[in-house]
Amino acid sequence: MQPEIESDIRTQLVGLQPRLRRFALGLTGSLDEADELVQCAYERALSHLDQWQQGSRLDSWMFRIIQNLWLNQLRANRVRRPAENVDPEVLGGELEEASWETSLLLRRMRQGLQRLPGDQRLALMLVVVEGLSYKDAATVMELPVGTLTSRLGRARKALSDILNGRPGLCGDGRRERGNKGGDDERD
Repeated sequence: MQPEIESDIRTQLVGLQPRLRRFALGLTGSLDEADELVQCAYERALSHLDQWQQGSRLDSWMFRIIQNLWLNQLRANRVRRPAENVDPEVLGGELEEASWETSLLLRRMRQGLQRLPGDQRLALMLVVVEGLSYKDAATVMELPVGTLTSRLGRARKALSDILNGRPGLCGDGRRERGNKGGDDERD
């Protein structure tokens, strides 16, 4: 790779840092883990710059690296910890003096995201938070666009149910623990 192209890529990587960090935070639910994940992704990208295809989206490549690293960590740990309290500015972008209601909603959104299955959370993060097109998000996740659309629909429905306090199915079709499917209470 030519030195000027490599230098340009490094500059672009620095500019992507806030988006990559926000994406990693949405996956991990922890600032420390998100920062570590982004650092590992930078190391991986810089050591494998020859694998990036010129003309393709650098952000999509980095999201894919972060996704793969995160999935590897999940497989290794098989543990998902609940989201920690995170400053709403980190997750929501540039919020100035968020109202109490906004802070509460952001906390509920963050908790709801953490309750979604990983594939649905990833799809939602790529499309809704990072603003990727369905096609680009499907490419990052190595899925057909129709499958991505289906996962987004299930994720949005599950998140809506969580935020509106409607217990029921998890985003993957399983019933949440403690919910027997009926709203009436029987002895």
